[in-house]
Amino acid sequence: MTTTGQTPIIFIHGLWLHATSWTSWIEKFAAEGYAPIAPGWPGDPDTVAEARENPESIADHGIDDVVEHYAGIIRGLDTPPILIGHSFGGMIAQKLLGQDLARAAVAIDAAQIKGVLPLPLSALRATLPVFKNPANKHRAVSLTAEQFRFAFGNAIPQDESDALFEQWTIPAPGKPLFEAAAANFSPHSPAEVATDNQSRGPLLLMTGGKDHTVPEAVVRATLKQYRHSDAVTDITEFPDKGHSLTIDSGWNDVADTALTWLRRQGL
Repeated sequence: MTTTGQTPIIFIHGLWLHATSWTSWIEKFAAEGYAPIAPGWPGDPDTVAEARENPESIADHGIDDVVEHYAGIIRGLDTPPILIGHSFGGMIAQKLLGQDLARAAVAIDAAQIKGVLPLPLSALRATLPVFKNPANKHRAVSLTAEQFRFAFGNAIPQDESDALFEQWTIPAPGKPLFEAAAANFSPHSPAEVATDNQSRGPLLLMTGGKDHTVPEAVVRATLKQYRHSDAVTDITEFPDKGHSLTIDSGWNDVADTALTWLRRQGL
């Protein structure tokens, strides 16, 4: 894979959303002169319908698998990309940035990395569909519309949440959640990020003030993990947004904020 001289951007989705949920972002960033792509996770089928029909293709992929998958894509580019990730995609973006594989990263409501201690009750409830059965570590798990409403769509109207559920949701591997939950008890956790890297590119953390899945306390605790690095690490809060902020009717505000920050970094 090569680029055309434009700065490449790789969008990385998180659990329960298909890569095509980035379509509006791709169109917007392409219009701004970037070269954006949104590859799926390893095993992700090309469409939402195929992913729902073949959950076994998605199952049992862990954090390291996903990181290496995107690292391989990056190695095929002519120049290091900017990474924009949501939820677990935000964690993956941070890991790749810490490995000096990207020129910058925007991590939106990013899943907790090793060292982050707060675990709000809402986050436990949002991930209960996976954790209620230990065997789900090696399975792909789907959400119901009601579960999606709590985990993603709590800050938007019910009908919008239901429409987003029908449009974008797919089964998600349970393994990354189990790995993140055990991160602080494992000396070599795949959820560990090189937060002390002094030479990495700039990082923007975004948090939704009404997010149940990755509450603001988790993102602010993530910010503290970067205290030993002098590299640029910024944070932006959207007080009235939940975990659906990349796909709901307010997505454009989030995208504009990311664009403004990237321009401020000279990217």
